[in-house]
Amino acid sequence: MPGTVLLLAASPAGKGCLVDAASVLPVLAAVPPAVLSGTDTANVVELADPLEPQAVLTRLRAAAGAPGPLTVFVTGQLQLDRRQRLPHLALARTTPATVRYTGLPWHWIREELRLRAVGSTTLFLDLHADAEAWEWLRSAPLDCGANNAVYGRVAPPPSRRAVAVPAYMKAVATILRSGLRPPAEQLHQQALGRVGAEGCADLVLGVGAAPGGFAPRPPYRPERPRPQTPDGLDFADQQQHHEAADPHSAISAAVQSGRHSDADALAARHEQAAVLAHGPGSEEALHWAEVRADLAMFAGDPVRSCRTWLGVAAARLAAGQAADAPAVEAAVDRAHHQWGQVRDPAAARELGASLAGLRSRVPGRRQGALDHVQRQLRQLQTQG
Repeated sequence: MPGTVLLLAASPAGKGCLVDAASVLPVLAAVPPAVLSGTDTANVVELADPLEPQAVLTRLRAAAGAPGPLTVFVTGQLQLDRRQRLPHLALARTTPATVRYTGLPWHWIREELRLRAVGSTTLFLDLHADAEAWEWLRSAPLDCGANNAVYGRVAPPPSRRAVAVPAYMKAVATILRSGLRPPAEQLHQQALGRVGAEGCADLVLGVGAAPGGFAPRPPYRPERPRPQTPDGLDFADQQQHHEAADPHSAISAAVQSGRHSDADALAARHEQAAVLAHGPGSEEALHWAEVRADLAMFAGDPVRSCRTWLGVAAARLAAGQAADAPAVEAAVDRAHHQWGQVRDPAAARELGASLAGLRSRVPGRRQGALDHVQRQLRQLQTQG
């Protein structure tokens, strides 16, 4: 099965630039796609100094939805937004005052990759943090998702008025240009060796490492039901090649093979178990509701997906989460996106009314989102 490779290099233009991120792309682009991916063939998507976070999100979402192994190379700089103090990947237009609107929220990366099967995704990161983000990293992990292998480093801010070089990623690219693709852990160690003393102050990212890397929360594992596939074979037995009692792997496999009803049935059983064990407003239950919303999208059912995301957003607000909390904003944004895919006017009017109510409380990061819903609703009123 072919692999997918996403090359993302981003840094602000002007004096806010900490690292010459784009300088690594010619070196990476010179590596054969199959070597970048570690598969027989691979599709490569390259993003050089992108301007808009939504454009990056679109490419990331497409890469995350592709079957087969996914390898993501990210080079750039981390900054915190001033309102929520959350890490963002700075893009070409990012300034300290506009990070919240012009940077890529780091949790978007984690969210887009969360439904991929365990072991199918590898990230190589070469990041430089500004002073605030560097201080934040001293007490908080850079969460890339529990199912993903993560290698690389986060470097402190360079000396004043200096622009750093992405030495770790260039070392990775140089090794791969030999035409050989060592295992990810070995490639990581070789690259660190080439960085040498220059990286002595870095936070080193490695699979399962903490605090130097990410510290994933153990996946929620209630007792797994054993639904039957339409052909009568035990669905759980068909997933023995996945990690034992991990439902996300089984769900991902079902989606990739087109068994959308099986995937939703498995997620629904885990959602019910989470509600019984922890309550309907718990993170465990809401996680499975979000999974089911994504599954509806993969199955081509935007009505069900939108309705589920609206329910998740309402539940989070009812639980006391802030209107600008990342999980709340993400739920409303995804509901908005799925609403735009609804073709039945009656369903669109019904869901649009609920979405408009939520948008008045959760405007999100894109200017004019509420106005967009209201304009679309006025147009729908003229349709039969």
